[in-house]
Amino acid sequence: MKKETTSKLTCERARAFPIEKALAKLGHFPTKESNKEAWFLSPFRSETQASFKVSKKLNRWYDHGIGKGGNVIDLICLVNNTSVKEALNWLQNGRIFFSFQQPVFKTEKQGKIEVKLIKAVSHYALEQYVLKRGISILTARKLCKEVHYSFKDKMYFALGLANNSGGWELRNKYYKNSSSPKDVTHLQNGNSRLIITEGMFDMLSLLERDKHLMETNDLLILNSLGFLDKTFGMFEPYESIALYLDNDGAGKNAVKLIMKHQPKCTDRSNLYQDFKDVNAWWTNQMKGSDVVVI
Repeated sequence: MKKETTSKLTCERARAFPIEKALAKLGHFPTKESNKEAWFLSPFRSETQASFKVSKKLNRWYDHGIGKGGNVIDLICLVNNTSVKEALNWLQNGRIFFSFQQPVFKTEKQGKIEVKLIKAVSHYALEQYVLKRGISILTARKLCKEVHYSFKDKMYFALGLANNSGGWELRNKYYKNSSSPKDVTHLQNGNSRLIITEGMFDMLSLLERDKHLMETNDLLILNSLGFLDKTFGMFEPYESIALYLDNDGAGKNAVKLIMKHQPKCTDRSNLYQDFKDVNAWWTNQMKGSDVVVI
C-alpha cells in the first residue's frame, strides 16, 4: 500500500503544484505579474484584457469573466474537459517535470515579450533544434520564422509560429514561450480538406512526412486546447477534417468533442497510437535516418 501511495499523485500533493506552471504547459503565459499575483488572458474564452487572476500565495485562480475559480485540479479539469483522475495523471505524466519540494521561486518584476526581429530561419542553433525533432530546415521554414525578442531586458531568439491574432508561439532548445495575444494558427490555401494538430511540431512532422501536404490541405494548429470551442465555426467550408491530436486524456476528450460537433472529422491518432503525439512518433521513425539541413 505504501508503494502505491508514493507512485501515484494524490489530490493533496497535486493541489500544491503551481498554477502558473500548469498554465504554461497549457500554453498560457501572464500578461502582467507581481510578487503576489499574475494575470492571464482567460484559457476558457477569447479576450483582449486579462481577467484571469492567479494568487501566488494561495495558489488559487479566479476568472472574473465567468465568476469562477478554484485550485489547479479544478483548472485542469475545466480546460481539458477531464475527470479528476485524468487531471492527476496529466500532472504526473505530462511534459512538465516537477517536484513539490522545490523552493518557492521569487520572480523579479515580470516583463513583457517584445518581438524585435522576424526573419527566415537561419541560426545554426535553431537548425540543430529542429533537426533533433526530425524536421528539416526547409520544412521548418514553411511554417515558422526566426524570431528575436526581448524579455526582462534580455534578448532571446526562437523558432516562431505566428497565430491569427499577431502573437507568436516561441520554441527553442531551452524555452517554450509565447507572445500575446494567444490564438490558433489557421493557414488557409483554399483547399477543401483541413488538418488539425495541437502544436507546431506535430504539424511540421506531418509536413516532413508528406512534402506536398500544403498543396491539398489547409492547416489548423490549436496552440492550446483552450481554443477548441472557437474553432468549430472554422469547420463549415471543409469537406473533410483530419484530427491529429495528442494521445492523452485531454487530446482524446478533445477528439470526442470535435467529432460530436462535426461528423465529417476523422481521428487519425491510430497512426501514432503507441506515442504521446505526432512528433514523438515521427522522431522515433527518423532514428537512423538522415534529415538534410539545407
